[in-house]
Amino acid sequence: MIWRCRDRSFDLTQRALVMGIVNVTPDSFSDGGRYAEPAAAIARCEALLEEGADLLDLGGESTRPGSAPVPAEEQWRRLAPVLAGLRARRPDAVLSVDTRSAEVARRALESGAQVINDVSALADPAMAGVVAAAGAGLVLMHLRGTPATMQDDTAYADVVAEVTAYLRTRMHSAVAAGVEVTAIALDPGIGFGKSTEGSLALLAHTAALAALGRPVLVGASRKRFLGAITGVESVHDRVDGSLAAAAIAVFEGAHIVRVHDVRASARVVRVAEAARAAR
Repeated sequence: MIWRCRDRSFDLTQRALVMGIVNVTPDSFSDGGRYAEPAAAIARCEALLEEGADLLDLGGESTRPGSAPVPAEEQWRRLAPVLAGLRARRPDAVLSVDTRSAEVARRALESGAQVINDVSALADPAMAGVVAAAGAGLVLMHLRGTPATMQDDTAYADVVAEVTAYLRTRMHSAVAAGVEVTAIALDPGIGFGKSTEGSLALLAHTAALAALGRPVLVGASRKRFLGAITGVESVHDRVDGSLAAAAIAVFEGAHIVRVHDVRASARVVRVAEAARAAR
């Protein structure tokens, strides 16, 4: 399976990718404020690349439960110096920008980003056209409601079937707007408008989403449902659970894992791939 991201292509048939998370925000749930300054964010990005990240996901807007939207201008104020610094220092890096805003996406792609990670799956009607014009990669995620409201209703009749149907529809919409199907990856949105049981069901049935024929991205790193299962309150103590989730996701067919702890996750992914191949 090929995932085309502008000037890069990844063959995901044998090897899953590790996407390192760097939030350039004051309020993200795990590392809010730690990398709000450009120099700190750039240093963190370089460290994750050295630890084995295949690509980086930069966010200028927190989408944690209950978060409020951040205007496009503020998102770009946070992201612009980091993108510029990384392009100067690490021109080889593959960069994704986590945004729901087509305007932020346009500026990011003009500044050298290769992927747009849209947790709203094209809620901004201009997003697909922006991505298509740039020939960029696109991640479409399932999210019911908005980050501010998504945990108000986490009940589904069949969470796996409903999420799969939604992402199939959004993928078709993206293609109709000009996005190449080979540029699209799909994310079930674990922890986004899902209960602990719903998140577990999606993790355990990753193969159902993979059956749509596009790469599956799973982002479970340090999320609340892991704390609920393990009884660990602190976000920073959820590394063990995060590694377990990454291993399960890859074993069950995920092609990309979005993580905070890159070095350990990269090792776990290689073992999960080996076990999957042996099966």
